[in-house]
Amino acid sequence: MAAGRALAALLATLLAASAQLMPREASFTISLHKADNTTVAIKLGLQSNCRIRMKYGIMSELKIKPGDNVTFDFTCGTPEKYFITEIQKNIDCVSGPCPFGDVHLYPPGLPRLNRTYIWDVKASTKAGLELKFSTSWLRQIEPGEMCPDAVSYNINSSIDNATVNIGTFCRNGSVSRIKLLGGVVLSLHLPWHLPLTTSGFNIASRASIKRLCIIESVLKRESSITLMSPNYPLGFPEDELMTWQFVIPPNLRASVFFHNYSLSNCERKEERVEYYIPGSPSNPEVFKLSDSQPANIAGTFNMSLQGCDQDAQNPGILRLLFQVVVQHPQVDENVTHLVDLSKEKNMTVTIHMEGWPSRTPLMSEPICLICKDPRTCDRALTLTSGAVYRISFLCKDLSQLRITAEKGIGCMDIRWCQKKIYSLSVPKAITRLPIRLHKFNWKLLATDMINVEITSPSLKLQQHVPEQRCNTSYSYSIVSATPETELNVGVFCPGGSIEKIQMRNNITISLKTFGKGFINESIPQDLKMSFVPHIKDECIFTVSPNPKGKVYLQTPNSPYGLPPYVSISWFITVPSKQTARLKFSKDRMGIACETGRAFVNIKEETPGAEEIVRREDELLPQPRNMLHSFWVNVSNCRPVDKEQLTLQFWVTLADKQLDLGIILAVVAGAGVLTVIGLTVCCVKKKKKKTQNPMVGVYNDNVNTQMPGRKGSFRKGRQNNESHVYAVIDDAVVYGHLLKESNGSVSPEVDVYRPFDGPIGSMPPSPPPFSFRKDIKRSSNPKEEPLPLMDIDQDNYTFAHQKSGQSEDNGDANKKDKGDTSVPLLENKERDGLVE
Repeated sequence: MAAGRALAALLATLLAASAQLMPREASFTISLHKADNTTVAIKLGLQSNCRIRMKYGIMSELKIKPGDNVTFDFTCGTPEKYFITEIQKNIDCVSGPCPFGDVHLYPPGLPRLNRTYIWDVKASTKAGLELKFSTSWLRQIEPGEMCPDAVSYNINSSIDNATVNIGTFCRNGSVSRIKLLGGVVLSLHLPWHLPLTTSGFNIASRASIKRLCIIESVLKRESSITLMSPNYPLGFPEDELMTWQFVIPPNLRASVFFHNYSLSNCERKEERVEYYIPGSPSNPEVFKLSDSQPANIAGTFNMSLQGCDQDAQNPGILRLLFQVVVQHPQVDENVTHLVDLSKEKNMTVTIHMEGWPSRTPLMSEPICLICKDPRTCDRALTLTSGAVYRISFLCKDLSQLRITAEKGIGCMDIRWCQKKIYSLSVPKAITRLPIRLHKFNWKLLATDMINVEITSPSLKLQQHVPEQRCNTSYSYSIVSATPETELNVGVFCPGGSIEKIQMRNNITISLKTFGKGFINESIPQDLKMSFVPHIKDECIFTVSPNPKGKVYLQTPNSPYGLPPYVSISWFITVPSKQTARLKFSKDRMGIACETGRAFVNIKEETPGAEEIVRREDELLPQPRNMLHSFWVNVSNCRPVDKEQLTLQFWVTLADKQLDLGIILAVVAGAGVLTVIGLTVCCVKKKKKKTQNPMVGVYNDNVNTQMPGRKGSFRKGRQNNESHVYAVIDDAVVYGHLLKESNGSVSPEVDVYRPFDGPIGSMPPSPPPFSFRKDIKRSSNPKEEPLPLMDIDQDNYTFAHQKSGQSEDNGDANKKDKGDTSVPLLENKERDGLVE
């Protein structure tokens, strides 16, 4: 225990000794002359336990007045982290002489803290003060922006009791002088670690400038500067005038661009910008802030901003942020390009920097200007249809420029525009420019009952899908829009199988390029458009698959899915000598319907074709071969939750393969027909050789009264011989009747006449088949049958005489007896119907 106390006492002694050996913090002595009219204040910038220590006490803030002599130090080793110093010098140029010349940093011997020097100079408004900066000059920055080296100047104009913030500036810029009306308050902010000994400016007296201020900027080489109106982003003082002077070598060109401005509500006068350009015949040149400002100015010029008398109730704000770009004259600045839009309608062409308008080029980036005339240039230039333009470019690298164009085509009455075909191709006035086309938009507008049809007769279109990507230098993006919904039909490129697309609603077609090869590939552009009557589906594709490849087709609006209740159709044409293979990329639609049903319908374009229908809860059809052109339709419901309907399928073509069994059957049938033909020829030849004179035999058992309705005969056909005529010959029996009627016999209906003329060699002529067909096709099944139908129930059969009967006659008799249940005319009628 005693040993522990001894050890503790030893440690305490060592610590006390070390404390005696540690050096105290350095002390500072500040002595201010009373005539200097300078005040120094040291105060905490951040909350801390560090304090200022003086011989009579410890404090958190120290203020040293003119004539004081103070010595102090700090209780911490890093006071620069917590304390700041403000040094303010008041200069009265109204009641006494002004200390013109270089401004020094006073007093010396200040501690190394973050410092702010403030010079408050009071002067009469009848005179002007000039702040002239050293060779580093100044660069104006926007509010909130920091200087790279943390050294900044803030300049305020003081007129009577009003203070106007001229701006905040960093070192290393182009602003060489600032002339002010009345007094000035200038603040210089220095970081603690920078051992700066000079202020970097001097003060001079000038005659009254009769305006708020004049800022002079010297631009000796290619550069870009940004300047702002006083009080920016707040309002420029009411009815004030200020001027910027730009000193530029005569071998350089300057252009002015307004990037951000607003206008106040004027009661009198008008806010404007005035330019004084040496050599201009119309000095000063007056512009509105909304106008394109002068460009391609050679040498030095002045620019002035003039305010107005503002409305007391609603004054508004006048403010301006602008850029001045200085560059060498371009080699081809005198080369003009003709853009003839005189024959175009509803079209605009904008030439702009790449990335416009979403991306604004940095102020420091090389600038490209497009000029309508030598003095009207801008980073973006818009040309409208109905005029001819001669433009030039102030740009070292034209590859930075792009062209975006838009054309509107409308139809309000289908009678006036149905037969008209519009060519959706890029005009030559655009493709001839040395600028790459970025995008060309066609806006197709029509009423609800008029739709749009797009065709590509020679090139055809290919739908861009992951399995079949477009690799051309341009593509078409097609969007169908209504006030309620927007349908992205898809992205298409030339060289596919889609011949035609029919769409409802207003359509936007955007041609977008992807490389320099567009000009060469665009020569055969063949996209056409026409207005057509209303269609049922939202979109209909007509596809002629390439026989050598696979065609991928996908529902629109992928990957977000079809909107609810939208119907899309594809018509796939299949050549007669080929067959198509259809396959879906997945087994199911992949959705569940909240309301309605989703369907996939497939049907071939041929009479009696089977229609294949699948709902969203069923498996999609298996891969199948289609022998004829066919339809594929996809109709959506309202899916539940976030599920979306997206389907993809592909089609291939192949030559039709004939079945071997069919080929053998055809060959066998041809052989049978050949044998039958030869047999008939032989029979006819033999019959002629054995022909004898024929006599007609009348059957006296025939009932000569006209039969009644069907079923009046009690006997069957086999035991009723009323239909039999025994005929000796089938030559012309009634030849004299044919001669009297010039070969045409018209049968009489419902009239019986007993034969009393000479017997010829031809049987009676039956009724025309067309007449019997008309009866068969009667649409009224309850209609009373014509008497001719009753007569035809009992037909005539012709047979050869038995005496002298040959072998052929016997075969004929056997045939007749074997098929007595079907009348001869009914056989012929059936053949006629089949034909």
